[in-house]
Amino acid sequence: MNLRTKHTDFSLPQRVSQVELSLLERLFDRSPDVAFFVKDAAGRYVAVNESLVARHGLKSKSQVLGKCPRDICPGEFGRIPTEQDQKVLSTGRPLIDHLEMQWHRPNDPVWCLTTKLPIIDADGVVVGLIGFSRDVRVQVQPHEIPADFALALEEFEQTLSAEVTPAWLARRSKLTPQRLARLTKRLFGLTPNQFITKSRIAAASRMLQEATPSVAEIAHACGFSDHSAFTRAFRSATGLTPSEFRAQK
Repeated sequence: MNLRTKHTDFSLPQRVSQVELSLLERLFDRSPDVAFFVKDAAGRYVAVNESLVARHGLKSKSQVLGKCPRDICPGEFGRIPTEQDQKVLSTGRPLIDHLEMQWHRPNDPVWCLTTKLPIIDADGVVVGLIGFSRDVRVQVQPHEIPADFALALEEFEQTLSAEVTPAWLARRSKLTPQRLARLTKRLFGLTPNQFITKSRIAAASRMLQEATPSVAEIAHACGFSDHSAFTRAFRSATGLTPSEFRAQK
């Protein structure tokens, strides 16, 4: 695919009308668990919903429009999405269901699945992007999941053993890999791999904030093969290294 990026003023092409943007905003304003956005070819917001505004501790959409993520969110949590945007805009390749930690202001961590799609005109020019970050909230009653699956999850969450993989989870749950994938997607909105990673990183983030072990000890306790693997996974999910995350306490 031959794609080009058009660097324009703070706008999208005329075919993406203000009426259409307004309608999308109104639709997603009714989705408090989703941060919705449309951005131009320079990565600046041209449409957002109320949830995105609230997550950054702001009061109105006017404080967001015309800015990039790094302009409204300091540090890595602004830098990472800005760099994501530039990659989508420069390559035309979408970002699909990327699991990452974001923040509700002032300091409330929330796990999200982020999707960003390029907006491409008839000439193959990337003129912007559209996307959303959907909260991942695990609120499941015991009767909603098979008993063996519940026991497998409990064993994993108690031990965070390094040997836990999607194949291990399927065997312990007495499920086929395909049924396991459908079940985790239905219950949690995650693939088995995403669920395992989320559980490890969530446990590690709690230990980094509440306990005193070294980063290497936390990596081992949460099932990572070594310090480097832990740092890579943690930074991919949160935008920060474990040490940087701990320093924010």
